[in-house]
Amino acid sequence: PPVAAPEQRDLEAHVGTYWLSRLGIVALIIGIAYLITYRFGELGMLARVGAGYLLSAGLGAFGLWLSRRNELFGRIVFGGGLALAYFVTYALHFIPSVRVIDSQVLALVLLAGFVVAIVTIAHRMQSETVAGIALFLGLHTGMLSDITAFTLLSTTLLAAGALFFLVRNRWVIVPLSSLVAVYSTHVVWAVRTGHMAPGAPEDDRLFLSLGFLALYFLLFSVALLARPRDLPLRASLAFTLLNWVGLTSLGAYEVSQEQQSHLFSFLLIVAAAHGAGAVAARLQRAPVGLMHAYLALGAVTLALAMPARYEDVALVAAWTVTGLVAGLAARGVDSPVLRGVGVLILFVALAACEWETPGRLTLLAGLVVAFVLVERGGTVRVAGLPEPETRPLFTAVGAVGAGLSLVALVGARMPSGLVTLGWVIAAFLLFGLGFAVRERWYRLAALAVMGLALGRLVLVDVARLPPDQRVLTFILLGVMLLVVSYTYTRLRDRRG
Repeated sequence: PPVAAPEQRDLEAHVGTYWLSRLGIVALIIGIAYLITYRFGELGMLARVGAGYLLSAGLGAFGLWLSRRNELFGRIVFGGGLALAYFVTYALHFIPSVRVIDSQVLALVLLAGFVVAIVTIAHRMQSETVAGIALFLGLHTGMLSDITAFTLLSTTLLAAGALFFLVRNRWVIVPLSSLVAVYSTHVVWAVRTGHMAPGAPEDDRLFLSLGFLALYFLLFSVALLARPRDLPLRASLAFTLLNWVGLTSLGAYEVSQEQQSHLFSFLLIVAAAHGAGAVAARLQRAPVGLMHAYLALGAVTLALAMPARYEDVALVAAWTVTGLVAGLAARGVDSPVLRGVGVLILFVALAACEWETPGRLTLLAGLVVAFVLVERGGTVRVAGLPEPETRPLFTAVGAVGAGLSLVALVGARMPSGLVTLGWVIAAFLLFGLGFAVRERWYRLAALAVMGLALGRLVLVDVARLPPDQRVLTFILLGVMLLVVSYTYTRLRDRRG
């Protein structure tokens, strides 16, 4: 029988059923949270507690009643009721106008117990919808008040609850949204300077903030690497990338605001943490792509750290060494991502070298060697991993980088009137390199440089060069072209 065509999703129906329900419950819970924040302070102590939990219980019961008729819609409303109950518990201590509980320890114990209750209920219902709505709204309603150290502790509790579902149920959306919400809370604090640990010394506040960032990064990394083979690779890469963005951007911003001199050390620690993540991924037999992602992010972090310590010539040299080490390490572990990052760092160093006058020739010579080594070197391999493969794309990019560096190097040594002759010499050297290492891409790069030199010679130099320079340029160009052509002829005859 003919196979029925797959039903196409109706965009209007999807927006109306999926997104409007979630946006509606978010708006409703935030509105009730504002009502509790601004109006419940006028009530007595028992009335505050009773009214808050009565509202959340009513909303949860209404969601269970709706789930009998429409399970998904009812669970969205029920998750909103759980989130509202969490916010009421949070508000009883952390919102001054509603405060009933004075003990911070008791408040955190109650919040921890409520997070356990949310996790238990969602796990028994096997409902990712309930877990996602409750935890997501719980994380964001906490941002309605001033964010203190205890606010960040409460978000850490909610994040730990979300990570339970990542480790146990291998759900992705709930912990991923929790990751975004946790770092978003920290962004709000970073904007509201002075609201965390008011009255404390600046160093203590910075240490406290970095401690929370390290805790977030560690929690999500451990949850990801506990059973990495059970997660889709795209989800693992999304967790790794977002976790790196949150830690690196927020940490670098806060350190640079308070103690600029420590920025280099902070980024080195972040790079080392991602190196440790790559080792852990290897030991846990995670997908190879996850290990490569950790290595690549570590190399990028190292490159970002260099401007915090070095300047001018030293910065270009540091980028060159970083790109060279990353490229050689990539060939050792057969990581195309890390190798691409290494080549990209070398190109950044090459671009920066154009603005560096002192030591420019030495830097360009080092870049030529670095591009060639990254493309041709890397005989060391890690035990248990396959032999590194030769990829034409990286060979071509490495040849282009070596060619550009060589053109800049030779051009810097030539007088202003013999720039075209410098390009010809650079092309001749590229031909020699291509014949020596038996790599076609270097010879193709040389042909491209030679073509540019011929075009400049015909269109510009013939009319502008003095007679002596014109004679020298044409004679040397002719000799070099004949030598290269003779070499091609000999090689063709030898193959024949």
